[in-house]
Amino acid sequence: MTEISAQTQSALSRIVADRQAKGRVPGLVGAVARDGALAWSEGVGSADLDQPGVAPTADTQYLIASHSKTFTAVTILALRDEGKLSLDDQLDKLLPETKHGGVTVRQMLSHVSGMQREPVGDVWDTMSFPNRDQLLTGWNDAERIGKPHHRFHYSNLVYSLLGEVIERLEGRSWYDSIKARILQPLEMSRTTIGFDGGPAAQGYYVPPWSDVPVKEPVLDIGAMNACGGLASTAADLAKWASFIADPVDSVLSADTVEEMCQPQIMVDERWVLGFGLGFMLLRLGDRVTVGHTGGMPGHITGTFVHRPSGTAGIALMNTTSAPDPAGFATDLLIKVLEDDPAKPKPWTPGTTVPEDLTGLLGTWYSEGSPFVFSVREGALQAVAQGAPDWKPPAVFEQISEDVYRTISGREAGELLRITRDPSGTPTTLHWATYLCTRHPYAFGEWLD
Repeated sequence: MTEISAQTQSALSRIVADRQAKGRVPGLVGAVARDGALAWSEGVGSADLDQPGVAPTADTQYLIASHSKTFTAVTILALRDEGKLSLDDQLDKLLPETKHGGVTVRQMLSHVSGMQREPVGDVWDTMSFPNRDQLLTGWNDAERIGKPHHRFHYSNLVYSLLGEVIERLEGRSWYDSIKARILQPLEMSRTTIGFDGGPAAQGYYVPPWSDVPVKEPVLDIGAMNACGGLASTAADLAKWASFIADPVDSVLSADTVEEMCQPQIMVDERWVLGFGLGFMLLRLGDRVTVGHTGGMPGHITGTFVHRPSGTAGIALMNTTSAPDPAGFATDLLIKVLEDDPAKPKPWTPGTTVPEDLTGLLGTWYSEGSPFVFSVREGALQAVAQGAPDWKPPAVFEQISEDVYRTISGREAGELLRITRDPSGTPTTLHWATYLCTRHPYAFGEWLD
């Protein structure tokens, strides 16, 4: 694991102390995961004001609320990969008693179904939450307040119904499903519905006009657990973040996690925050981070991952009126990325260049622009000349003689076809049907 320098750790400590003091948070934990493990954490304040001076740690449970949606989404995608549903299935196919037609699983995962935000009954006012039967009855009484895919509209109601889909298909509770599919394989033993009886943070509300915190209740949200019922620790969330950065097939394939991290809708008009299939996508300059925030009475939390570097920031706070958890978590991870970047992996020389690729290497022109084709670790790849470092190359996989499939990067999925002269020298390429030649030509000039 790449160590975090003492200087950077000191800067992280200042960020944590600043959030706790300025945000008037009774007790918070900031943490950084890197290279698949918890690399740094620090708690400030008190996890419980009845036990003053006992700071929270990476092993202190907080209610992580809507982080739960990411576990629901991963389970839904696993069921999709197993052929038990399609993202384009309409909900009434999976739950026949529902009356809202045309609501698809994909819409539900990305908050573009147009369904109202909360279950009927003013649940956050009455503090009375639906059981399974009431959830379904309430779904049928709920409004579809917008057109599908028209705009982002966050919905706890919709994710609660996705939990019901999981229970129907699995024949077990939502929590039993995520425990077997996710928590046990990733050894996340302290991620539970509500608190597990171990070290936990008491939730508070800190009034704006006084400095005397008020204890918040711990709620049983019934059939809404799939949208917000989990508690967890920084240590466990570091494991979850590491999985998001570097998936393990026993939980979900890397290709499927990548699919979940593709934007489905933009949340704000400045295109800073988007939403994938269950994950928030927060852009910070040239970087995109993936994760989620959570909010329950007395607990505000956030976990975000920069997947290319495998670095994550985690923020857990025990007050309802807490600082922005996404900003807190990402400030931690950006501080590490900018001040203490991981060392580049040593370059390892290749051993052979496939004989059928030797004449293909070098510069080719398409639409007047140069592309450099090369071999790296035995695989053919191409990159636009002058492309920024953060932009990945197109990588090709051979499917037959002189025919390759683009498996990642630019034109992913498209074919590359090689045409050779009688001596076997490549003369033209067709990539995604576009002509590539050794010299630049205007459109149609090649035919003259």
